[in-house]
Amino acid sequence: MKLIIAIIQPDKLEAVKESLTEVDVFRLTVMDCQGFGRQKGQTEVYRGHEFAINLVRKVQLQIAVNEEFVEPTLNAILKAGRTGAKGEIGDGKIFVLPMDDCIRIRTGERGAEAI
Repeated sequence: MKLIIAIIQPDKLEAVKESLTEVDVFRLTVMDCQGFGRQKGQTEVYRGHEFAINLVRKVQLQIAVNEEFVEPTLNAILKAGRTGAKGEIGDGKIFVLPMDDCIRIRTGERGAEAI
């Protein structure tokens, strides 16, 4: 079992959800988040004054999958989350973490069956 954490641009969320549905991944958690990497924020003008926004809005997806779904899930996120053919700075990151256990609260099922 793996926990996939993907940080993507907010405007790519619907495309990523559709792409995940195509590979039979239907369960995910979506959270709004902020951060910066190579983008280093941006400059905005508000009422004639220029100011820097140091944190950029992103969306974080958390997806728990069994081993056979890891690569299809990663490929789906890459396909739908990338800007253009080669991608751009700010498209995001994907982290793949080992997951020791999963428990479905309703039934008490554990492990792969709980996902």
